[in-house]
This record gives sequence, structure tokens and C-alpha cells, in this order.
Amino acid sequence: MVWGAIAYDSRSTLIVMHGTLTGQRYVDDILRPHVGSFPNGLPGAIFQQDNARPHTARVAQDFLRHFQILSWPACSPDLSHVEHAWDQLKRQMPSCHSVHDLQLAVQDLWTHLPQDNIRCLINSMPDRMAACIAAGGGPTRY
Repeated sequence: MVWGAIAYDSRSTLIVMHGTLTGQRYVDDILRPHVGSFPNGLPGAIFQQDNARPHTARVAQDFLRHFQILSWPACSPDLSHVEHAWDQLKRQMPSCHSVHDLQLAVQDLWTHLPQDNIRCLINSMPDRMAACIAAGGGPTRY
């Protein structure tokens, strides 16, 4: 599993996790060392995550209580910017013959993902939301 955060003018380090991600591991290995400082340097930042179990675990919610969090309704359409960034990376992923090669490839692609691509994803949010509303929450071209 990999974890990364994006913002209009920056991105986090890409974190590679081995094994099962529990709520406690999410706090200890991702939130505390990486998220704790990432949005604080971004005035007005809103932290967005989906409803994956580690994200909704009480320990994670307790840690994030001092952050501005975007609510994520159950069964909502996926309007996550980072999911679209992952899709861009997946389309560029070379064939890998080992887990180590895969980790190196993903790290390299993440590092070299143009910040302009991230800005375009963020700037497209009003259009994506309008398309989602027009589709009644159903599939869109996004």
C-alpha cells in the first residue's frame, strides 16, 4: 500500500506501507509523522480522505480533531483529487519483476508527477462536482 498527499503547490513524501494498515498504524506511521506538519504549512488547508476503515477508526479521528476535515458521506461518488493522480501514475507504470522494483517505480513516478497535473486536478473540482450533480450522483466522464 502506498500513501501520499497532494496540495495545489506541494505534495507529501510517498509512504510505502507493508502489511495491514490498521487505524493505529495509520496514526503512528502516516498521520503523526507526515500529516501533522503537511497541512499546517498550508493556510486554509482542508484534509480529505475517504471512508477506508483506518481513516474512520476512532484513533485516527481523535488525531485529526484539530484539522479541518472534508466530510466524506458514505457511498458518495469519488471526487478525490489524489485518486485521479494515482490513475495518472498507474497509466505510466512500467512492468516490474519484483516488489522492490515496483516500489522504486512508484516512488520515481510520484516524484516526477508534474505539479501542473495536480493543479489541473484541483482546478477541475467545480466541473467534476457539477457533472456529479447533473448525473444525480451517478457515473460521470471523470
